[in-house]
Amino acid sequence: MNLVFTGFMGTGKSKTGRIVSERLKRGFFDTDNLIERKVGYSINDIFKRYGETSFRQMEIETIKEVSERDSAVISCGGGVVLNSVNIAALRKKGIIINLYASAEVIYERLKSESDRPLLRCEKPLTEIKKLLNFRKTFYMDCDFSFDTDGLSAAKVADKVLNNDTIKKLLL
Repeated sequence: MNLVFTGFMGTGKSKTGRIVSERLKRGFFDTDNLIERKVGYSINDIFKRYGETSFRQMEIETIKEVSERDSAVISCGGGVVLNSVNIAALRKKGIIINLYASAEVIYERLKSESDRPLLRCEKPLTEIKKLLNFRKTFYMDCDFSFDTDGLSAAKVADKVLNNDTIKKLLL
């Protein structure tokens, strides 16, 4: 089984995923990084050059490829959940784990970053709240959910790997 991390930006998917993959000695795949390497541009530049619709199509193709792996740890971009095709592909061989945090914590984690295209606006905290509200039901379509407020990625990895049900599924 693959372990698939979903959630909003700034919830710790990539950092937690890397730690989990190291502890389990499994390959790690970050879908945003895979897209950047394939296209040769940052996510920010892809949004600027091609727009969100083109980026989402690249995301679908990348999810289709990475979801075919076995025993991998996959960190998905925050918007992957918006397309049911992505979730269906990931669920075939994966356990979907949603990481979440409050809008205020996400804002604090991301406020100094300039490479988040969906937050390049006048009121980023308001935009985070709006996006979280819109995506709420999409993020709820998961097998497990973990709150990352006030926790390091290592502590979140501990929570994931110490979950008895997840342990059984990984056997």
